[in-house]
Order: sequence, then C-alpha cells, then structure tokens
Amino acid sequence: MNGPTIFSPETLKPLTVVTGHYGVGKTNVVINLALDLKKAGHAVTVVDLDIVNPYFRSSDYAALLEEAGVTVIAPTFARTTLDTPTLGPEVSGSFERHGYVLVDAGGDDVGATALGRYRHLIDTRPFDLLYVVNANRNLTQKPDQAVEVLREIEAACGLRATGIVNNTHLQNETTCETIAHGLSFGEACADQAGLPQVFVTVPRNLNYSGSDLLPEWWYPTEVYVKPPW
Repeated sequence: MNGPTIFSPETLKPLTVVTGHYGVGKTNVVINLALDLKKAGHAVTVVDLDIVNPYFRSSDYAALLEEAGVTVIAPTFARTTLDTPTLGPEVSGSFERHGYVLVDAGGDDVGATALGRYRHLIDTRPFDLLYVVNANRNLTQKPDQAVEVLREIEAACGLRATGIVNNTHLQNETTCETIAHGLSFGEACADQAGLPQVFVTVPRNLNYSGSDLLPEWWYPTEVYVKPPW
C-alpha cells in the first residue's frame, strides 16, 4: 500500500459503465462521478440503463444532474410510475457523445441484458466497466457471492469488467469503522475476480482525523440517493 491518495474520476475512460447488485449504491457512485467530472470542466452525459429498479434510477435525479449541466438520457418511461420502459434511439447515439459518458446499468439479468444490447457500440472503443460491491449488501456479503453476481452480469451483457469499486457504507450512519470493515471485503472481491480495486468511496463529511484507516485510493462522496421509505 502506497498510502492514501484521493481518486480522480478523470482517470476513468471517457466511456464508463457502472453496474452492481441491487442496493450496493451504484447510482450514487454514478451521480458523484458525473458531478465531479462536470466541476472539473468536462462535458458529461449520464445514460440510465437501470430499466428494472423502480427506486434508484439515475434519471430520478435528473433535476440535480441537469442543474449542474450534466445531460441525462433515460428510457422513455423513466421518471414515471410505469415499469416497462423502452430504450429509444437516443440511447444508441449517447455512446458517441463528446466528453465523458457514464452508464448506470442494472445489475440483474434483465439489466445486464439491456446493457448487452449496446455491446457492439461499447466494445469498439476503450471503456471501463466498474462493478460496485458493498459489504453490507444482504445477498452479497461474501466475496464469492459478489463475484458470482459479477460473472452472471458479464455473461448476460457479453462485456468484461475492468475494475472493482468498494462502496461499503451505511448511508448517513457510516463511520470510520464501517469503512474499515469493508476494506478487506473489497480487496477479497478484487482478488477473486482478478481485477484491480479502482477506488473506495468514503463519505465526504466523515472525520478521519487521527485515523490510519483510509484506503489506498479513496474517493470522497456525497449521499444523494436515499431509500424512499
């Protein structure tokens, strides 16, 4: 370990897909990346391909993103009560947009299959496919379970992941101990998957004064996505 270093979203490929099992917090990761890239002066487009999850879609935060100057491209019925969205031609065209294109992809079979629909547009250019893990996610609390879901996603979409993102948290109850608990989990997931751990999210307002628990590559984030209950 070389010591804690803040991760820069500008090191990602201009086309970056973010996926992960339901509830790991991938949409919150996408929103933070998008806003930080925009603050750094880049053109940013968020493509919402999480067409199944009715609660945590990037398009549900379109007002926040668009107010910051981020373009949001979403399924036809996103931001409505309908759960049968269609993927229009604007989604296909989004992969060629200038600047950074961040894709929020659903982590179940249906979501990964939707992502696979655009494989021919994604794997013809350099891209990152980040798999988000969370040690507190009920059904993937063991590294082998998390990696099994990753392999299912890869098989369904026909794309290979390029890195692991450790997003272990407890919403606003996250503490230094929460982050510390998740460090070995994220490293184990990365080792079993044979992938690098790209960064570890850390709440921006978390007081690490006097702590030696910061991970090697840490990314300070805000909590934008909260449960609707």
